[in-house]
Amino acid sequence: MMSASGLTTAFGLGVIYFIAAIPAGIAAGAGAWTAAIVAGLGYTCGGAVVLLAGAPLRAWLVKKLKIPVQRDPAKLIWRMWDRGGLLGLCLVAPVTIGPQATAVIALAAGERTPKIVSFIALGVAPWCFAFALLTAFGFKLAS
Repeated sequence: MMSASGLTTAFGLGVIYFIAAIPAGIAAGAGAWTAAIVAGLGYTCGGAVVLLAGAPLRAWLVKKLKIPVQRDPAKLIWRMWDRGGLLGLCLVAPVTIGPQATAVIALAAGERTPKIVSFIALGVAPWCFAFALLTAFGFKLAS
């Protein structure tokens, strides 16, 4: 039986700290694959909220997280963007900058909101699969 606390944990951590979301969801009682799906949904919602909430929230995030919204090839994020575009950034974001910063950077680069949300969801999918598989087989993702 699925635990509501496990699903809530996976979703909530998916929004703010994806790497811990799946193991914590499993520890709280959710199944590995269910925790992975719910964590991926939470992660995607974290990016969607930033995109839909408007300019004041994005401005606060830029200031709080020190997100380089001006294209600067000296910054790692913009080098990733130049090499992989939106998909490349979204594939590394779950284990690096997260959905909120990804959404802000993609908007600064001129991408449209529906495309950003779709690519954020697509980019987290392989990580959900990998983390669920590793956790289900007993590997510790953190010490």
